[in-house]
Amino acid sequence: MMKKLEVKNICKSFDGKPVLQNISLELSQGELVCLLGISGGGKTTLFNIISGLLSPDQGSIFLDGKDITNKPGQISYMLQKDLLLPYRTIEDNIALPLLLKGIKKKEARLQASAMFAQFGLEGTQKKYPAQLSGGMRQRAALLRTYMFSQNVALLDEPFSALDTLTKSAIHKWYLAMMEKIQLSTLFITHDIDEAILLSDRIYLLSGSPGEIVEEIIIKEPKPRREDFNLTPEFLAYKRQILSLL
Repeated sequence: MMKKLEVKNICKSFDGKPVLQNISLELSQGELVCLLGISGGGKTTLFNIISGLLSPDQGSIFLDGKDITNKPGQISYMLQKDLLLPYRTIEDNIALPLLLKGIKKKEARLQASAMFAQFGLEGTQKKYPAQLSGGMRQRAALLRTYMFSQNVALLDEPFSALDTLTKSAIHKWYLAMMEKIQLSTLFITHDIDEAILLSDRIYLLSGSPGEIVEEIIIKEPKPRREDFNLTPEFLAYKRQILSLL
């Protein structure tokens, strides 16, 4: 598979205290790769470096083979909260990345609206975030992320605020959408079950400073069967992860 994103030998300290130590990982075309670890392990710091919001002390970030270290605006980045602007319609929320790129409002709205049906949001264009359910808000936030950059998405605990049933439905929807629009995803989670159910591969980040202690390949084909989380294979992955974190 073609490599979309390469993170090479990233180190970062704050006030002389090391936070990340020699982090290297990669994301191939169409993959969903998880960064899993305890709180405070440096995962969000790493995402801020990958997205160009923070400078690494050492190391480089490559997107499609091009060095994008310290170059913000190259990769989509969605934070834990959907951060939809309450005073803007859903249409204008989703058009925002296009406006920031200098596209005129009318054209930005047209480009955004063209994607609503594909993301299951048809009919919500003129509504406001407060009028949508949690699951629909999350779809809107993911579409806005996609409008920013259609290659690679960084998702920082994107599903943590959803209830169990909504989260399960959004998981299935997101995997189907990834395949449909050829999106590659690197995401952070603290939820071991979620990581096993969604990921092609899992990088375990542990220690202080944070280091990648293991890469786990989930061999079960996607989409995972309905009862996968009840199988001996699932429990074996979970035991392995718990033993390493």
